[in-house]
Amino acid sequence: MSAKGVVAREADGKSDRTGSAQTSTKAGERAAAQQPFSSDPKYKKYTQQVEKCLNAFDNVHEWADCIAFLKQLLKTFQSYLQFKEIPHKLIVSKRLSQCLNPALPTGVHQRALDVYTHILSVLGTEGLKRDLPLWSSGLFPFFEYASTSAKPTLLNIYDTYYLPLQHALRSVMKSFILALLPGLEEETGEFFEKVLDLLDRLSATVSPVFFMQNLWLVMITMPSARGTALNFLSRRLPRLHADEDITLIVGRDIGLMIRAFAAALEDDNLLVRRGALDMLLQSMRVDSATIKRTQPEDAAILMKAAISVVLRRDLSLNRRLYTWLLGPEDKSEVQSAYLRQHALQLLSSTLKREMFTPSGEYSESRPFKIFISLLDKWEIGSPLTEVLIYDSLKAIRQHLQADSDINEDITMTASTLFEAAEPSILWKQLLKGILNAIDSAEHQPEAINLSIFLLRTLPIHDDEVRSIHLPVIFAGLAEKLLVFVKDDTGRAASPSVRECFVLQEEILRNILPEALQQRPRLTDAPQESSPPLSSLGFASAFYGLDTPAPVSNIYSAVPLVSIIEHSFAFSQICAQVITQQRGADSLSRTSYSHVLSLLSKLMERVEETSGAPLEISWIPSVWLGDVLDSLDVESIGFSLVDRCISLIFSLQRSSKLSPKCIIDQKLVSRMAKKLFRFLHQDWAIFHVRAVNLLWTLESSTGRHYVESIVAQSMNSPESRNVHEAFEAFGVLWRLTEDDVIPGFRLKVPMMIVLETLGHDHPGLRRVGETWMRCSLRSVLEPILHDLLDPTIRRKSRLVKIRGKEIRGYVYEQNFDQRYVHHLLEILYSIVQFGGQGFTKIARSTPVRRVQYQPLLQRLEAAPFDLNFSFLDVLIELLSRLLQSEPKEQRESTMEPLNTRIQSISVDILQAIVARGEVDHLALETLEPVIIGKLYFSVHLRRLDLQNKLLRMLHSLISASTAHIAQMNAEDALGSSEGSQSSGKKAYTVNSLLTQTLMDGIAVPQNRPVLQHWLDFMLMAIPQFHPALQVIVSPIADCLGRQLRLFLNDALRANQPGSTGPVTGVATDAEFIMLLNALERLLLLGLANHSEVGQQDDDTPTQEKSGTESSGILGYVSNVFTADTTSTQAEDQLTVRSPSFRSLHDGVRTLFAIWVNLIWPNPSSKRPEDDSLSMTYNRTRSRCLRALEAPLSASTEAENSAFRAGRCSSSRSAHSAVHMICESITIRSSTGSERSRKYVNNNLSDNTLFKFLEQYLSRLEGPLALQVWGRFMQLAKDIASNLREFRVQVYLTLRCLCVLGDKVMQTAAMDEKRIKKDLQETFGKLLEACVTFLGRSSEPSSWIRRTTKESLINGRSSPAPRGVSDLKMDEKANSSSVSLQDNAKPTWGSELPSQIASFIATIAVPGLRKFLMDNDRVASACGNVVYYVVNPGLKSKSRPMDLDSIVVDIIREMTRIPPALKVWRTPVMDILYDNRVFNCNSAAATKWKPVIRALFDSDKTSFGDLLGRIATAPSTNIFINRENEMLVRSLNLRRLSFVLFTGEKNHFLTQLPSVQEKLVDTLRNVPSPMVQSEVFLCIRVLLCRLSPHNLTSFWPVILTELYRIFEQIIVAVPADESEDLSLVLSASKCLDLLLTLQTEEFQIHQWIFVTDTVDAVFRPDDWNPEAMFDQLAEIVGSLPIPDARERTRSKGSEVAFPSTSTSVSFPSTAEFRAMRRPMLNTLRQIDSVRDLIPFFSHVSISTYESVYASAGNIDWEAVEQGLLDDMFDGR
Repeated sequence: MSAKGVVAREADGKSDRTGSAQTSTKAGERAAAQQPFSSDPKYKKYTQQVEKCLNAFDNVHEWADCIAFLKQLLKTFQSYLQFKEIPHKLIVSKRLSQCLNPALPTGVHQRALDVYTHILSVLGTEGLKRDLPLWSSGLFPFFEYASTSAKPTLLNIYDTYYLPLQHALRSVMKSFILALLPGLEEETGEFFEKVLDLLDRLSATVSPVFFMQNLWLVMITMPSARGTALNFLSRRLPRLHADEDITLIVGRDIGLMIRAFAAALEDDNLLVRRGALDMLLQSMRVDSATIKRTQPEDAAILMKAAISVVLRRDLSLNRRLYTWLLGPEDKSEVQSAYLRQHALQLLSSTLKREMFTPSGEYSESRPFKIFISLLDKWEIGSPLTEVLIYDSLKAIRQHLQADSDINEDITMTASTLFEAAEPSILWKQLLKGILNAIDSAEHQPEAINLSIFLLRTLPIHDDEVRSIHLPVIFAGLAEKLLVFVKDDTGRAASPSVRECFVLQEEILRNILPEALQQRPRLTDAPQESSPPLSSLGFASAFYGLDTPAPVSNIYSAVPLVSIIEHSFAFSQICAQVITQQRGADSLSRTSYSHVLSLLSKLMERVEETSGAPLEISWIPSVWLGDVLDSLDVESIGFSLVDRCISLIFSLQRSSKLSPKCIIDQKLVSRMAKKLFRFLHQDWAIFHVRAVNLLWTLESSTGRHYVESIVAQSMNSPESRNVHEAFEAFGVLWRLTEDDVIPGFRLKVPMMIVLETLGHDHPGLRRVGETWMRCSLRSVLEPILHDLLDPTIRRKSRLVKIRGKEIRGYVYEQNFDQRYVHHLLEILYSIVQFGGQGFTKIARSTPVRRVQYQPLLQRLEAAPFDLNFSFLDVLIELLSRLLQSEPKEQRESTMEPLNTRIQSISVDILQAIVARGEVDHLALETLEPVIIGKLYFSVHLRRLDLQNKLLRMLHSLISASTAHIAQMNAEDALGSSEGSQSSGKKAYTVNSLLTQTLMDGIAVPQNRPVLQHWLDFMLMAIPQFHPALQVIVSPIADCLGRQLRLFLNDALRANQPGSTGPVTGVATDAEFIMLLNALERLLLLGLANHSEVGQQDDDTPTQEKSGTESSGILGYVSNVFTADTTSTQAEDQLTVRSPSFRSLHDGVRTLFAIWVNLIWPNPSSKRPEDDSLSMTYNRTRSRCLRALEAPLSASTEAENSAFRAGRCSSSRSAHSAVHMICESITIRSSTGSERSRKYVNNNLSDNTLFKFLEQYLSRLEGPLALQVWGRFMQLAKDIASNLREFRVQVYLTLRCLCVLGDKVMQTAAMDEKRIKKDLQETFGKLLEACVTFLGRSSEPSSWIRRTTKESLINGRSSPAPRGVSDLKMDEKANSSSVSLQDNAKPTWGSELPSQIASFIATIAVPGLRKFLMDNDRVASACGNVVYYVVNPGLKSKSRPMDLDSIVVDIIREMTRIPPALKVWRTPVMDILYDNRVFNCNSAAATKWKPVIRALFDSDKTSFGDLLGRIATAPSTNIFINRENEMLVRSLNLRRLSFVLFTGEKNHFLTQLPSVQEKLVDTLRNVPSPMVQSEVFLCIRVLLCRLSPHNLTSFWPVILTELYRIFEQIIVAVPADESEDLSLVLSASKCLDLLLTLQTEEFQIHQWIFVTDTVDAVFRPDDWNPEAMFDQLAEIVGSLPIPDARERTRSKGSEVAFPSTSTSVSFPSTAEFRAMRRPMLNTLRQIDSVRDLIPFFSHVSISTYESVYASAGNIDWEAVEQGLLDDMFDGR
């Protein structure tokens, strides 16, 4: 502003001596006016009479009393006409203002106006000028509410007494205008002309310019006065022409006038907007010199406000706006020219700014909606679209990319704009931008990116755009790109070219199919003699752009043909560049890729056309050569290869192009080799596409090129190439579809790979294994095809060995056994490395799906059922090979290879069966084959296959038992669901198995493999117990017999009379081998016995007692008396089971060995003695350990049975809860001693309860009801044992709340028993927790504990604590569980904190739900208050600084009506505690809902609070007056805080009582401390009540503020004076009023601040009239004291910027400034000088904030300031 110098000077709080003297003189005039009368006795009597009359006002109770009071007052004044002064004029003015209250009847108003008339006549002009604030504060606001009969009197007062003041009215001008404007509301009104005349004369008293400036301020700040102000302006603002200057009328500050009109144009009232537009048309036309000379920011403000009216959708508003923008003429051409000349630039720039930097007050879509609305008027829309559409689309993209929250609104608006804008203009601007972007080769081609964004984001529905504009642009850009690159091939790499091709694809996607067949007609068609236009030339002519020079030789009139030819030419250029530069750069390749993609899409469009082929001017062979040459470049990526080959395919297939493209064998080979390169693992993402292209390539030529190319590459001499070729083949195989029959079409490469599985080279073997993992499909088909060779002929036969018949096959002729063995080795590698994937595929694929007919024929001839899976066929084929033997005459030649074939067959079967994927039927078929082959091998002395066959047999038994167990489980599940069960299935032991195993042990020739047989039995029998239990006894007997034979041989070899060495004696290893086996089998027999014993547990104890003594140990003891065994024991053995008999015989055998194998140490030394002694000693030692095993086995069996019983799992919620509750009960002191010894020491109570709580929280209502009884049993047990607090109480209460909440949602709560159980148990548990919290050793320690301390301890939440740690009695309970140290978690001191948090968040909020009975609820709340809340209160020096948990508890109680009496007392104690305001504002904020709830629920509380505020002085002479004032101050502050806790108008019903109390306090208690609190309370009322509710309170507020600041003007308070607190409080009150800028206060604010333009543009002869301006000069002229007296902390001063503004205005238009009080952070002053910055800046700040922001209030800062003042910590 131009007055910044003045502002800066005023900001220093200093003034020149002249101003100071004038201010002092003005202050002295008031004192001098009363000086002549002060000693006059009559004047004293006069004063007494007036005072007596004023005191009578206290007895006014109704309007008649007011009239009597006014009559008496007037009579008193009339009795002393000789005095030209009014005694007690401050009080008189207040009473008269109160008598002009709108609520009083007209008679009272009339009497008051009579008194005013008399007073003003007595005072005269000078007296009124001197006391203008006093009498105007009542008269100015009254005119708006005055009745018809009172208005003439009031207008007469204005006319008679005010207008003669002339220049003295300058300071009051804005308020005077505000007072008179309501008279202009109705043009036909009775007083319209009178008021208009008054305003004219008022304008003449100062200057018209100054008058107008105040009128603008009124329009900005007073919405209610805008209509009447416009009524005045419409009559007094002249109609101006374009060249006339309005500054002569309104002054230099045009910005102020513009803001006034802007405020009116944005008003909610439609008539105000209409009037504002009329004023624009009348005096501020858009072509006027005023608009042209104003600042651009101001012009933009006006334009922004004016065009916003279109959003109202009102025809009358739109018509006026269009006239303002287009001028007064009616012709469209003239209007368009007027707009372009005068308004277009301002309109477009305003909208553009709003689009890119929207104001926070409106939605981001607002300027776009205005733009759309303006398009309705063609004369505005067409020119505006030309200059703005491009920028608006840019802004839309910016918004959509920046903020996802507004996307929906912006997208809808953008779609509307896209459709509403004229297409020819829109696409003309876009094409122009695109062509410029291509020519300039921008790095970020904005126009192209914008076009792409629009086409992708906004759908195009307009057929005109899709059929005319897009095809024209598409063809033109195709030629432009070719021309651009032809001049310089390096330009192909430019970003604009690349992005333009992306744009071309988007355009093509939106073009209608038939639109590319012909061009649209030009409006100005060229002459026939003129040359044809190229595509780019046509586009330029179509849109009226500059026509480029003809450079292309393609002039086809069919757009599609010209586009294809341009694209072919462009692609050929790119291919040549890449070939020449050996790959060029990636940017060129990107352009190449884009043009190939575009060509592919164009070929799709070509195929959709009908009619003759398109004639294209190109040479296919040359184009193909260039393209394939580019593919040979090493750096070419797959996407280019793909697009090239795909395009070549489509060109070859197409019949719509002429000449046609033909591919020969050489080209195919080049393409296939290139594609095979991309099957490398580095190009994994392209594999599927590359494989598809390879097979497409082969099918297009009709020849098998792929197999030979792959095989050649796999036989490369370089190992690196071989590895890559293997990987590539694996990819080709895996991704080839089954219908291609890859196993036969790629058989040669497949066999090459499979052979590597057995290769010596680890690298090749790894490659083969990797290939196998991923390439299992179709591998089996060629192998099965060769294994089913018809030359392999066999027939069935039956062989009889030792009375057992064994089925088998015999080969009829020789065949290529080596090839079969080779195939089986490959097959074994496949099975071995294929893993589960191979088995799954082979099992799930039936052979009938084979698509290779020769294989199907061989399968049928074999014969095989075609419904078999590949796995079934494979197993059957291998079993046949295993059973097949050569004829006797060919045995010598065929047997060696046949053994190898059978060996590999067993390996394959073993690998298949071990994976568990063979079905049960195949297992049952295969098992007899293996057992028969074992029997055959044992007796024909073939040892080579036995080990493999035994492993195979183990796998078969394992798979069979697993199948049977699964079927039994499924049957059990089915029977539980109600279906019939067919009985439990069991594994059936093959009849030949036992004999085979016994023969394998017993046949002497089989001894070299005896260890394998024993290993099989010792592994299989325990593993498949009890399935193989039946063979335990026969095998044990067989082992016993063999041991006895070994014993006999050993004893015979050691006989002294033996002649020659004895052969065939068993070694010590063979002895120990058999002993190990026998010991294991005897233990298995014991296990079987213990199971039988468990099954008999149901029999009574008396029945079992007789047999227990003769159990296992009894038999063992009997064994050791072998020679005296009774016949009764033998009979028992026979009756009980074969296991006992085997045990009996086995122990006898062991005992015999132990007794007999005692080495005698012969006297003579023999050669065999060393071996025999070692055999004797080792065998006997091992035999002794074997004898000890049964004894130890019995205890182990018992323990294992107990563990099995403890670990039984439950299937229902009830079982789960029962199990947990039982575990908790066992751990507690109520658990039995026997059960407690099985406690898991690693599991804590906390873990169990936590699990239980989580489990219960997940139950549905019905399930919760099921577990209710069991849990309540636990809860009652714990609740009944409350002699001392334990952690289980708290944890049980948590679980009870969870479960109770679930049960409450069911109908079961209607049952009295459940309801009673819940009430009693919850009450007991809660009482115990609360009592523990209150009686802990340090009651408040948990309150003082903070979250920070918890974190320091290493946890953010309390750690669990063991049972024994929580006893209030530190003595350990002897019956409690003794946990290991590592199983004892510690709660530490955090348990009380957790309990308190639980009470606040769950227990107290759920009291009404769980206890239901009001008495119980009240009792529980009483306990909580007694034990939790009260201890917290007693430990605090600041009552409100309680722990947040305690506050939460109280807040939750406020929502429980029965608890009112409980929590009311402590809250009242806190509120009435004298230290309550010592806390900080953050702590007080938490109490707001509690205090509000207290005064809402207890209706007597508010009256009690008001009653505590004593206004009459105490009669007690001994009371401390200072303490009495302090108590009154605290009570007033309590009242302020209570009012502050409410919402808007919350305490409106109590307002009369509050006003009365405040007025009495102001009148009767002169203490500055108390009155400071009154002003704080007034500030709270201003924020908590609507302004109109305080109308009757304004006279009191204004009078008191006037009195305080007038006293400072007369006598400045001394430093450290007690009056300073009152000065600061009053200043803060006025500061808040100026911030809020309520309409009720604006008419009075001139008293305190300069509210006119004089605040900034001060005239030369300006004297301060406003009180704050006077104070700034008076206080600023005071002498500065010594430095030591002025040393204060920085916090006691308020800092202001040197530019004197209380609000910060951002440089951008993102958000409008927020108004906040200037003194918000000032808490205390030590001298009135501390307020100099405030006094100096407040007028300027108020004006500037109005000018800049029109007053958005920062309510958060306002309320925080109030809180900080109430809770200042002092």
